[in-house]
Amino acid sequence: MNALINFITGKKTAWVTLLIGLIFAGLAFGPLRAATTETAPTNGLSETSETALVSKALEGLPGSDATAGVLVYKSDSKFTEDEILWLQGSFDPITQMPAGGVNEKFLEITNAELMGEPFVPPAQISEDGKVAVVTIPLEKSDEVEIVTERVSEIRELAAEGMPAGLEVYLTGPEGFQADLNNVFAGADFTLLLSTVIVVAVLLLITYRSPVLWIVPLLVVGTADGMAGQLGRQVATLFGMVPDGSVTGILAVLVFGAGTNYALLLIARYREELLLHEDRHIAMAAAVRGAGPAIIASGSTVALALLTLTLAELGGNRTLGLVCATGIVIAMISALGVLPAALVVFGRGLFWPFIPRFGGTNKSLTGVWAKLGRGVSKRPAIVSILGVLVLAGLAVGSSGIQVGLSTTEQFREKPEAVFGQEILADAFPAGATTPTTVIVNKGTEAEAAKVAETVPGVAEVTVGETDGEIVALSVVLDATAGSEEAYQSIRDLRTELATLDSADALVGGLDAETLDVKTAYENDQLLVIPLILLLVLIVLILLLRSLLAPVLLLGTVVVSFFAAMGAAWIIFVELLGLPALDLSVFLYAFLFLVALGVDFNIFLVSRAQEEAVKYGTREGMVRALSATGGVITSAGILLAAVFAVLGVLPLIALFQIGIIVCLGVLLDTLLVRTVIVPALAFMTGDKFWWPRKKLTAPKFG
Repeated sequence: MNALINFITGKKTAWVTLLIGLIFAGLAFGPLRAATTETAPTNGLSETSETALVSKALEGLPGSDATAGVLVYKSDSKFTEDEILWLQGSFDPITQMPAGGVNEKFLEITNAELMGEPFVPPAQISEDGKVAVVTIPLEKSDEVEIVTERVSEIRELAAEGMPAGLEVYLTGPEGFQADLNNVFAGADFTLLLSTVIVVAVLLLITYRSPVLWIVPLLVVGTADGMAGQLGRQVATLFGMVPDGSVTGILAVLVFGAGTNYALLLIARYREELLLHEDRHIAMAAAVRGAGPAIIASGSTVALALLTLTLAELGGNRTLGLVCATGIVIAMISALGVLPAALVVFGRGLFWPFIPRFGGTNKSLTGVWAKLGRGVSKRPAIVSILGVLVLAGLAVGSSGIQVGLSTTEQFREKPEAVFGQEILADAFPAGATTPTTVIVNKGTEAEAAKVAETVPGVAEVTVGETDGEIVALSVVLDATAGSEEAYQSIRDLRTELATLDSADALVGGLDAETLDVKTAYENDQLLVIPLILLLVLIVLILLLRSLLAPVLLLGTVVVSFFAAMGAAWIIFVELLGLPALDLSVFLYAFLFLVALGVDFNIFLVSRAQEEAVKYGTREGMVRALSATGGVITSAGILLAAVFAVLGVLPLIALFQIGIIVCLGVLLDTLLVRTVIVPALAFMTGDKFWWPRKKLTAPKFG
């Protein structure tokens, strides 16, 4: 390891290291570049889920490749005769159907036929005469470009010649898919630009140098670009396709973690420049000193992410694999490319605050040293007060609700949501997204009767058959994605299960969302204990003790629930959000525990190093003095980077960003600054139990 460190930081070989880094970057952006794909988030359910089994069964039925665009026309007052004529047309005695209505605008788009001719059902008008709905049968497509162009054409045609006073909205499966796609249209660029600006500003403030900040930003930015390409390639090897939400979180993670590693390394490099005249020797010492903490930190995050590969939901598995790849690349960049890039520029890179050989390390007399000595005088009182603050905030998490309806998943309502809400008031709420029930041929009549008795079912219609199975269309009264709709699905499954010969399966949008919710609950029960176990193992291996890792992990878990409680108050009281999205609890826990423990690793690994020379108490004070500024800067930067997720209008990413932001600030400003040092002061040398003799951690 010493030979590798000396190669990376050597006078001549540092340039070779940079060249090697450039070659790998060229490969990532060149021959290894991933194919450009625009993929909206999918449900990620396994092939054995009931929803997936229904979808597979439907493949053999007529219309199995169909979806629908639902146009909703609305007036503040009852439609006039002229408006009704424009909407529905006039009755044609030959076809015995209305003709000349707005539905005929879409004959070139629909995939439905009647007597060999393209067909779109005439507009239906609500009982109050203020809402009309046109359902346009369409061929199903998962390609973002096709859906976007088709929806744009439908919306343009829908408004042509529309009478004054009417409003039109496109909703239904096609409308929601298009609007969800639009959420991620350009999301990578928006997130990247916002993240780069935030990181650049905070680095400039941290270093107070007009040039130093450029080096870590370029290294981390390149690492992020490589992670985006190689992460997709790794996912492809395992048959996965990352969607917009995965690539967005990847960018935030790589920039946040990579910049934190850079801050820690540069801070240690600055210290070593005061002790070594040769900057190459100083950088080698900095890598040896900061290396164990960076490796332990990166390993913790990467392993925590890899636990998601055991999850039931495909989206969770993809996120875990892609983001773990990104963290490994960020870690390699911080310990390989960054030291070489810094050392080739010399001390002048720190201008105007250049660390001179033989200079004084002011951190030992600074504000963090004073804080550490203050905490050491009354550690019990300080730790109790700190834990009470966290516990008080955590109380707010007791009332958390999980699960948003389809119309509640956007921060800014898109057109499809407005249309769905209007439909819900004028027609049965599930009319545009009916539930599908598959039963064996010959049992459809009995199954329909049973389904009609289920509370919340508005209508049951017998549909297509292939001679072996029959599809039933079940319209629910409840709004799609609501708890009422989920309960109706549960009741349907329970009641239909009593028909032994029917082999009934219940699918559709609400059933799919319910299955996703159940899968998330299962994933949480599996993944969360694994994350805690892996983080504990990494801490034990790093510190070679048992008590300190347990205490550190405990503080991070408590701060997670405190962050959840504080965020829930903000969501409910300030923003009026009714619940958390299904993915939020699991992802927030993963990011906060894995990233939050990083700050403890940075502090305690340095405390262990100093304790060898000065004892546990003085070692912790010196560690807090040395790392206080850099860890605070890293925490603020990481919190700000996750807050950038708020630029997207999707509630799930917004909520994850806010919770992680609050949790990181709590870890940085309270847990690491006050509670962890107080616990070390209280336990003394027992903090390292069962070790009796401390030896400095070695890297190289």
